[in-house]
Amino acid sequence: MDSLIGRIRTELLASADEKTKQIFQRFFKETVTYYGVKTPLVGKIAKKYWREVKCLSKPEIFGLCEELYSSGFTEEAFVAAFWLPNLVEQLEPKDLATFKRWIECYIDNWAKCDGFCNHTIGDFIEKYPEILPEVKSWAKSDCRWLKRAAAVSLIVPAKKGEFLEDAFEISDMLLTDPDDLVQKGYGWLLKEESRKHQKAVFDYVARNRSIMPRTALRYAIELMPKELKTVAMKKN
Repeated sequence: MDSLIGRIRTELLASADEKTKQIFQRFFKETVTYYGVKTPLVGKIAKKYWREVKCLSKPEIFGLCEELYSSGFTEEAFVAAFWLPNLVEQLEPKDLATFKRWIECYIDNWAKCDGFCNHTIGDFIEKYPEILPEVKSWAKSDCRWLKRAAAVSLIVPAKKGEFLEDAFEISDMLLTDPDDLVQKGYGWLLKEESRKHQKAVFDYVARNRSIMPRTALRYAIELMPKELKTVAMKKN
């Protein structure tokens, strides 16, 4: 397995380009570690090596993913995030403890957080809704990435209109959080819920607009018609 990780790292290093290296950091406020490889190309590399990885046991795949996450390189985290959704049928509720630990220990920027949570944990919740109370509890954490994860883990189900009340509960817990990346996370969740539940989301925003940070509010109403946006943005 060490040689497989080594081959992935060699290929990522060889795939880096100067332009991507120059602009990569611009997307983040915090300092990030990266090779400078375009995301679609990272996806191709991940898909290529998945042909070998998929034959391994779940513990072995988890071990590889943890090694990739622990390196600190954003593209290596993306490789793990491309692999993990393929394991959803093998996941068990107890695996959530591993995922929480990875977020606490290895997630250090919004791209790693969203890449991991949107599909892996989102699909996991759809398979095992009983894990949702634990995911919601992350919104009370002191860890900014667990708080963002509580919201963005529901993004994919929210696009289908699922878990609306849970989305509101998460938003309630994060409503006045001062961290803009947390605000963007729950604002994004509300935006996706608005695809199927526009009135409910609008009513939620209207009720809370006096205390809801403008960053979160703007995200939440992004898909709404202009007239509703105008009302929502009015200051009390």
